[in-house]
Amino acid sequence: MGKTYETLLVEPAEPHILKVTLNRPQAANALNTQMGRDLLDLWLGLVLDPGEARCIVVTGAGGKAFCAGGDLKERNGMTDEAWQKQHAIFEQAVYRMMDVPVPIIGAINGAAYGGGCELALACDFAYAARSARFALTEVTLGIMPGAGGTQNLPRAVGVRRAKEIILTGQAFGAEEAYAWGMINKVCEDAELLDAVMATARRIAQNAPVSVRQAKRSVDVATQVDLKNGLAFEIEAYNRMVPTADRQEGIRAFNEKRRPSYTGR
Repeated sequence: MGKTYETLLVEPAEPHILKVTLNRPQAANALNTQMGRDLLDLWLGLVLDPGEARCIVVTGAGGKAFCAGGDLKERNGMTDEAWQKQHAIFEQAVYRMMDVPVPIIGAINGAAYGGGCELALACDFAYAARSARFALTEVTLGIMPGAGGTQNLPRAVGVRRAKEIILTGQAFGAEEAYAWGMINKVCEDAELLDAVMATARRIAQNAPVSVRQAKRSVDVATQVDLKNGLAFEIEAYNRMVPTADRQEGIRAFNEKRRPSYTGR
């Protein structure tokens, strides 16, 4: 990625691993209009062309917050029309994030409230620091989750737990998020990024086309019935057969060496 952003740090962490840092630490990385525009531009660009990226890591700057949700100071006094126009940017940014073909791992290093929690849920999976806190607080502010929260949370934790979280607006910790299936691992704060990077590295070493097709097939599993899901899976599988990476994988296995995948 050659672009620079006002509210994001986007940098190659390692070969084939892109690190995206929400960068408004003075405001707990809250989502203002500019961050919404920056995220929308970033994710749309990666949908159209992920380039060399095989895995993406998303985290927050400053160490205290992943993302505190919508910037309520900016929203204070907004007209209804301005609010809806701003929210359209946020929702489209999250939708495009979920369309990115390569895996996105959340490194939740602090508070993930409101829209920040929805960003965490839009990741393919996430690890959290032990000090991280989560909440969908929208109903306490006269609104409701509107960037995928009511759809992604039940898929992660089940309908009954999701209703409890959303309808109370109550915050909960990383251990609870792990027990409920919302995050995949709880890490000591100082070890979070190392753990996420180790997993990202493992993904980036695998065959890129295989990873993308497998990700899409799993996503489809939540959207269609079993018969159509199986049909999609085998279509995705057959995409692998004529690839050079499939041949390289088998060759490397038999030669007892690590494969060198090219994405072809």
